[in-house]
Amino acid sequence: MSIATSPRPIVDTEPDPDVETLSIEAGETTFADLGISPDLLAVLAKRGLTSPFPIQTLTIPDALAGRDVSGKAQTGSGKTLAFGIPLIERTKTAKPRRPHAIVLVPTRELANQVTEELTPLAAARGLWLCAIYGGASMYRQIQALRQGVDIVIATPGRLNDLLERGEMSVSAVKNVVLDEADQMADMGFLPQVERILGQIEGETQTLLFSATLDGAIRTLVQRYQKDPVRHEVASTQATVDTLSQRFIGVTAESKVEIASRICAGAKRVIVFVRTTHGADRLAEQLGRTGLRAAAIHGRLSQSKRERTLADFARGSMPVLVATNVAARGLHVDGIDVVIHYDPPEDHKVYLHRSGRTARAGESGMVVTLVLPFEERDVASIERAAGIDVALVRMAADDERLLDLGAWEPPRGLPDVASYSRGRTSTAPARNGGGGRPRRGGYSGGGGSGAGYGANRGGYARGGR
Repeated sequence: MSIATSPRPIVDTEPDPDVETLSIEAGETTFADLGISPDLLAVLAKRGLTSPFPIQTLTIPDALAGRDVSGKAQTGSGKTLAFGIPLIERTKTAKPRRPHAIVLVPTRELANQVTEELTPLAAARGLWLCAIYGGASMYRQIQALRQGVDIVIATPGRLNDLLERGEMSVSAVKNVVLDEADQMADMGFLPQVERILGQIEGETQTLLFSATLDGAIRTLVQRYQKDPVRHEVASTQATVDTLSQRFIGVTAESKVEIASRICAGAKRVIVFVRTTHGADRLAEQLGRTGLRAAAIHGRLSQSKRERTLADFARGSMPVLVATNVAARGLHVDGIDVVIHYDPPEDHKVYLHRSGRTARAGESGMVVTLVLPFEERDVASIERAAGIDVALVRMAADDERLLDLGAWEPPRGLPDVASYSRGRTSTAPARNGGGGRPRRGGYSGGGGSGAGYGANRGGYARGGR
């Protein structure tokens, strides 16, 4: 996983009035300017990381000083190192089953991503990490805790299971990170998060990162942070220059074929759908058109998910059909197209899904396929996200599908009131698309084990 050094793809158009908003250009400072120790600077330099991302520039000095930090930043903005470097700097070797630091994340994919990112830094300090989440062997996770883990990266549900079994205690925890706090709220995890935080004894440093700091997240800040310093990295634009967006009007009969033609013209694509059944079905349908596609969702076994992600990351399987479980926890470079096959529920989900592309200064394309009865809702999502791109209706044989970047869509959205009742009452197609594409092409041409990796995985250590 790499750390992006460009502005976030899309910014919240309604900044939190209580958060100090700053704009910092990447490259103005170096990691050495932030007060990081030489041994960790050496690890960063070995990985080619010398210039911090803006959220890192803002938050690392305060976190190193021991202050509580609330960071408002989108996924892909470099938050892992923003909290990971101070966490490694301030964590000491712990006793078995009594870690000194915990990182709470919403998904197992993100737990593995964070573990992978922090492992080299932890190894430089002789610290052990362990990713803990459901769907993996609890026995192996218990064995790791009994041998001694200094930093636990966990999903709330599995961590609560281990706490209730007495296999781990948070009484010695001195550093807490809540990563993607808004997604944990959206997934209903906040009661479990509060159950964990309520068991921590004594003074702790709490770092919280979220795409929003309102509603339930504001309650977390008020309840569990002490006089936090708040930072937000803002862009002056609604989208970065490298991110293009297309909204394509489709029919139920043409939807799969249009998605297939778009995928065929890309190197690496994520296609987002609403349901696990829809993901499996669409992956099969795309496969019939000659594409190498696979689905990833919460009902797959952990080993299958890891194999699928590995194939996607190395490019041997270039099309990944995913439910929202991958919207934030998946960080793979070189994704040139994101397709919202099923439009997202709201603008926040749109932003999180779309953030999979246009990372690290690369170009990217975001395509939303819109059935007639979805047009009104999609227009509302565009307005909420500050997007002004008109919907263009296309047939499966439209030549523009072969190179979406070669043409510019018109600007401007119609008033929501202009949508007719007839259009919005159209019965939705079943998830996964309508017409089944013909075998062999298009009409119209074109076309780790216990959760801590291998061996003792996620487990990094320089010797105890």
